[in-house]
Amino acid sequence: MPMVKNVEKKIWDIQEFDVRFKTLDGKDVRGDKKDMPQYQRKNKSKNDMTVSEWKSGFKKIYPGYDVDVLDAAGEAVHGSKKLGTVRDTYNETDE
Repeated sequence: MPMVKNVEKKIWDIQEFDVRFKTLDGKDVRGDKKDMPQYQRKNKSKNDMTVSEWKSGFKKIYPGYDVDVLDAAGEAVHGSKKLGTVRDTYNETDE
């Protein structure tokens, strides 16, 4: 089973945004924590999906954990934000 940092990288590779694993009480989960299930999604979620909707699916895969979806500045984004808008922040830094 992979470590948290590997799962976070896999989410980046598929979803094209960074995430930060957290405990349910809001504490960061160390990247070297082992025995996490691998992220199984193969396709990127739709741009019009909200962060809250995406996080709901995440919590089914990783019960007992929460997650912050991060913009390109490393800031957690609000749940009503669309995934496409989050991804756009990363594209803006490439220009």
